Amino acid sequence: MIYFDNSATTKIEDSVLKTYNVASQEYFGNPSSLHKLGLKAFELLETSRKKIAELMNFKTHEVFFTSGGTEGNNWIIKGTAFKKREFGKHIITTSIEHPSVMNSMRQLEELGYEVTYLPVDKTGHINVDDLKKAIRDDTILVSTMAVNNEIGAIQPIKEIARVLDNYPSISFHVDAVQAIGKGIEDKIIDPRVDFYTFSGHKFHAPRGIGFIYMKEGKQIEPLMAGGGQEKNLRSGTENTPAIAAMARALRLLKENESAKHDTMLKLKTMLVEHLEKMDNTHVFSKLDDNFAPHIICFTLDGVRGETTVHTFEERDIYISTTSACSSKKGLESSTLKAMSTRENIATSAVRVSLDENNTEAEMNEFLKNLDEIHDHFQILN
Repeated sequence: MIYFDNSATTKIEDSVLKTYNVASQEYFGNPSSLHKLGLKAFELLETSRKKIAELMNFKTHEVFFTSGGTEGNNWIIKGTAFKKREFGKHIITTSIEHPSVMNSMRQLEELGYEVTYLPVDKTGHINVDDLKKAIRDDTILVSTMAVNNEIGAIQPIKEIARVLDNYPSISFHVDAVQAIGKGIEDKIIDPRVDFYTFSGHKFHAPRGIGFIYMKEGKQIEPLMAGGGQEKNLRSGTENTPAIAAMARALRLLKENESAKHDTMLKLKTMLVEHLEKMDNTHVFSKLDDNFAPHIICFTLDGVRGETTVHTFEERDIYISTTSACSSKKGLESSTLKAMSTRENIATSAVRVSLDENNTEAEMNEFLKNLDEIHDHFQILN
């Protein structure tokens, strides 16, 4: 089996699963309970929070646990909008965001908020000048993804941050779900950012766990009322085993991160250079510093994306259409549409997404099968 769908989810790492199992069996108390079993679980919870903060160079009290990227994005966007509504109801985002962001924005629009959706160019990047023009006196939030989940475009986070240096009252949120552990933190981590979203299952932790960064001094409204966990901001009994497992997964992810980046980039280069020599293909993920090393979006022209996915699956090779969140709905790529890509091309797009465990031998096997599949459909067409 060759698994090239790591942007959808990653396989849980063996030692991470062991941590989860041990924590489930030995730290099963409720962290809010007063007895020693509860205290034991609470200590594990806070030790995990501290470890995550250290690994990310955050302060411990700036880390809050969630169920994953979707909850994190919803919480930050809506929580900021509700907290700052007396100061304005204008939000700026981009036209290529994840559905958890886009649908949050649409919900806020129904509540009377105004949202500006910045366009992207042919490579999937925004123009910072468009951001400058969009800022108004009543703008309260700018929200953008760090790495696009469909084509891997890295947004100019540092440039956006420098613009927002002049607007300290505007909150700045970055969806970093696809960016963590890819050796590109220097492009996406900036002191001007007020909120980051992260999801554990994107880096070999269990599903259903994630965390957000909320800069010291910033405030958002809670979305869930209840027992007052996470400093009264995110109620619900904490998933202590998954949190401990996520802390371990993050530590493993950060080990030799530059070497892991180089591994992914080498494999990406093999695929992109191979595709560029083929007829009737389009490659949307470039080999430059403005793209992440692990995502390659391309087409076999004239073949629908889901057909290509299932043809590879028959050979025990797993890739995806452009977004796992939309693939079963058969939707055209929202990113490629925003890039003004012709519909017949956009509906042919598929995504290969790598991680540090993929190998050159796997890529060579993938390329062999790619050639065979390409030639087969060329004959049919």
